[in-house]
Amino acid sequence: MKIRPTRAAMFQHFLTCITVAAACLGAVGCKTQSTKTHMIILSENWTFRQAGKGNWMSATVPGTVHTDLMANEKIPDPFFRTQEKDVQWVDKVDWEYQCEFEVDEKTLAHDAINLECLGLDTYADVYLNDKLVILADNFFIAWEKEVKKHLKVGKNRLRIFFHSPITVGLQKLKEHGYGLPATNDQSENGGLSDQKVSVFLRKPGYHFGWDWGPRLVTSGIYRPIRLRAWNKARLTDVYFQQVKVNADKAEIIAQCEVESKVAERAMIRIFHGDTLLATQTVDVLAGKNMFHLPFNIHDPKLWWTFELGEPYRYELRAELSYHGDPIDETSHKVGLRSIKIVQNEDPDGKGSSFYFELNGRPVFAKGANYIPNDIFIPRFTDQQYTKLVQTTVESNMNMLRIWGGGFYENEIFYDLCDEKGVLVWQDFMFACSMYPGDRAFIRNVEEEAIYNVKRLRNHPCIAIWCGNNEIDIAWAQYQEFWGWGWKQQYTFEQRKKIWKTYDEIFHKLLPTVVGAHHQDIFYWPSSPTEQPGVHSNNHSKRGDIHYWGVWHAEHPFSDYYTYVGRFMSEYGFQSFPESRTVKTYTTSEDWDIESPVMAAHQRSGIGNLRIRSYMQKYYQTPKNFEHLLYMGQVLQGEGIKMAVEAHRAAMPYCMGSLYWQINDCWPVASWSSTDYYQRWKAMQFFVKKAFSPLITTVQEKDSTLLIKAVSDLSAPKDATLNLRLLDFNGKTLWSKSLDLKVKANTSTEALRLPIKDIISDSTLAKQCVLVIDLQDDQHLFYQNLHYLNPVKNLQLPKGVIVEKLVAEKGGKYHIRLTASQLVKNIFLDFGDKVEGKFSDNYFDLLPGQVVNLEFYPEQPVKLSAEDLKLLSIGDTY
Repeated sequence: MKIRPTRAAMFQHFLTCITVAAACLGAVGCKTQSTKTHMIILSENWTFRQAGKGNWMSATVPGTVHTDLMANEKIPDPFFRTQEKDVQWVDKVDWEYQCEFEVDEKTLAHDAINLECLGLDTYADVYLNDKLVILADNFFIAWEKEVKKHLKVGKNRLRIFFHSPITVGLQKLKEHGYGLPATNDQSENGGLSDQKVSVFLRKPGYHFGWDWGPRLVTSGIYRPIRLRAWNKARLTDVYFQQVKVNADKAEIIAQCEVESKVAERAMIRIFHGDTLLATQTVDVLAGKNMFHLPFNIHDPKLWWTFELGEPYRYELRAELSYHGDPIDETSHKVGLRSIKIVQNEDPDGKGSSFYFELNGRPVFAKGANYIPNDIFIPRFTDQQYTKLVQTTVESNMNMLRIWGGGFYENEIFYDLCDEKGVLVWQDFMFACSMYPGDRAFIRNVEEEAIYNVKRLRNHPCIAIWCGNNEIDIAWAQYQEFWGWGWKQQYTFEQRKKIWKTYDEIFHKLLPTVVGAHHQDIFYWPSSPTEQPGVHSNNHSKRGDIHYWGVWHAEHPFSDYYTYVGRFMSEYGFQSFPESRTVKTYTTSEDWDIESPVMAAHQRSGIGNLRIRSYMQKYYQTPKNFEHLLYMGQVLQGEGIKMAVEAHRAAMPYCMGSLYWQINDCWPVASWSSTDYYQRWKAMQFFVKKAFSPLITTVQEKDSTLLIKAVSDLSAPKDATLNLRLLDFNGKTLWSKSLDLKVKANTSTEALRLPIKDIISDSTLAKQCVLVIDLQDDQHLFYQNLHYLNPVKNLQLPKGVIVEKLVAEKGGKYHIRLTASQLVKNIFLDFGDKVEGKFSDNYFDLLPGQVVNLEFYPEQPVKLSAEDLKLLSIGDTY
C-alpha cells in the first residue's frame, strides 16, 4: 500500500514522494492520547450517603448507589430470590457523593482546567468547592466545565447531588398532563401504580424493567470523572471522514475541532506513524474552531469483517502546534471501508432488497441482538467485554445489534468490535415507548444524538444508525387497526401531538444529526420498518422484520420457513439458564418453574408456561427440575437453529439473521444464548454451527425434504453431498451421494427428496436419523441431522454406555467420546469442579461415531473422566 501526503504537506516539508512498505503500517498504541495535557483521574476517596441523612460511607467510582449500598451491607442482593422488591425504596430518595483531591501549583498554572464527568446517572448537581458547576439531566452524554477559577492549591472537594429519578419523573409526568405508552415500564413493581415515568427521563429504559430484566432504577457515577489541565489550545475532536474508499484509494478528510484560549496562527498535521499525510497552517480564533485537512491513502488495506478478511486499522494521529511547538495530539485507529445498505427494487416491483454491502461485497449479516450486560453497568469488566466479543467471533457471527432500550456502549465494546471485525447495528436509545415533545426534551435529545454520533463515528464497526426499536409498528400511525393498541387510548388532539413528536425526532432530528456528523452511514428510522410510510409485518418484502409468531403467537418452529423477510432483525425463543446459574438466585424450595422465585426471574408473564407448552409439542416433558432446565435449553437451541437455517436458505432474498438475544443483565429465564455469567446455553453451540460459512439446510414440507447448501464464501465450492439413513444402532438403511457445485455467497438447491423414497415403515421411521454430510475428499464442511418424527415420538435408546477419555495437555483438556447407540443431545458438565467452556456441547452422538473435543478451564484444575458428567434426552425419560 502507499500513503501519500497532500500537496500542501509536500511543499511545507519539501517532500517529493512518500512510500511506505506494508510492514511499516501496523496499527499500535492506544485509541486516543494527548501528551501535552495533564490529567487527574478522580477515582479515589469517594464517599456517599442518602442526601442529608446519616454517616458518609465508602463508595466505588465508577459505580452505582445500589452496588455501594450492597458493599456497605445496607441492602440485600436484589438478584437473590425476590429481594428485588426490598430495594425499591432506593430510587425514591436523593443521594450525594463526595471526594477530596489535591491540586498542586504546577497543575493550577495551566491556562485552563476542565472538569469532565463522562457518565452521570442521571439528574445530578455538581459542586466544586461548594460552587455549582454542572447541572446534568441526561445519562447518555458526558458533562464538561472549565473550572480553574474554582480550584485552589492543596485540598479540593467535589460533591455531586443525585436527585431521585422517580421524583423528577413524576414531576415531568404531572407537567405533561397525561401518561405516554411505556409497555415495559414495571411501575407497579416500583410502587408507582400505573405512573410510568421512564419515558420522561433520558436514562436507560431497561432500568425500569423489561420482559427479561428487573426494575432497579439506579443513580451514581457510572463512568470516570477527571480533571484535564491544558495550555493555549487543544484538539477537542478529530473525525477522519471517509469520503470515498475502494481498493485503489481512500479519500479522507480530517475534521479537526480546536478549542483555543488565544487567537494565534497554528499548524495541524496528520500522521500515520512517522509518515506525514497532511499539514495545514491555520488561523485559530479564541473559542471553538473547525478545520478540514484532506488527504489520500493509495492502495489501502481495507477493514473487513473477520470472516471476509483482516479487520485492518491505521493509527492516524492529529497534532496541533503553536510556533513549531506541539501542544496537543489525538490518535484514532481507523479502519478504511465503504459500507452501505442496498435497497434495489425487485423485478416484479413488489419488493426490494435490504442488505449490507462492505467494500462492494454483499454481506449476509449473521448475529444477535445485544442488551446491557448488567443492570449495574460499571460491574461489567473489560475482561467480560473481551469474552463476549470473542463469543461472537467464535460463533461465526459478524454483527451485533445494540438495542435501543439500553445505553450507548462503553468505548471498549466498539474497540473490540473494530479489532475483531464485527459490525454494529446501533440503535439510538428509544424503545417500545412514545416520548414527550417539549422543547427542553427535544433539545436534550439533539445534544445526546450529536454527542454519541461524534463519539462513535471513527469506529469502522458502526454499520447503521437506527432511530428506535419497534415504536413504528407499536403506534402504527398509517394503519388504524394495526399496532399494539396504543393510539386508541388517546384523544384525537393527543394522538396528533404524540405523533408530531415522533415525526420530529425520528424523521427529522436524528437523520439530520447523522447526515451532518456521520455522512457515510445509513440511517433507518425504526426497526422494524418496511419503508417510509409503510409499517413492517410478517409478510413484508422490504426493509426488516421482527418475527415473533414463534413464541408470542405460538406458531410452530416450522413457521420460521414460512415467514422470511429481507432482513430478520429480531426473532427468538426462551430458555432457563443451567442449573448452576439457577442455584445462584434460588434455594431448593424454589425448584419448580411455577414457584414465586422462578416466576420473579421470568419477566415475560407467559414465559415459563410457554416454554413448557412448546416442550410438550416436541419433547416428553421431564419431571425432574434439573432435567427440565436442560430440556428447555435443547428446545430453544433446536428452534433457533431452524430459524437461522431458514433465513440462510432464503439467500439472497434474505440477507440478515439477528436472533434475540446474546446476553442477560441478571440471572433469569430469557431469550439469551449466554446467561448472566456468560455461560453458553445450548443455543450458543447450535447457532455457532448454523452460522458456519458452509452449511446444509433441511426443510420438511408435504412429505418431501428440500435440501440446500448455503455458502458465505467468496468463491464457488466443489463438494459432495452424502446422505445416510441410520437406525439408532448404527445400521445404514439407505444412502445416496451426489456431486454439487455450491455457489458463492448464496444458497443452492441440492435435492428434493420424497420421504417415501427413503423409508416407508412409519414405525421404523421413529428409530432412525438422516445424516447429511457436505464434504470433499479432505474436509467435512458440515454435518446436519434430520429426524423424521418429533423427538417425543422417537424410540430413543435408554441406558446407553458412553465411553469417555479425558486427558490434559497444554492447559486444556482433550475429551474423546463414543457409544454404540445414538445419544441424543448429550450435555457435558464438570459441575462445580471448575468454570470453563467446551468446544462443543448438547450435540447428538451418533452410534459408532468418535467425537473429539476440548475443554478450556478458566483456572488450573485436575480433572478426570470420572469428573465428567453426561446427560442426554434418553436420561430424562
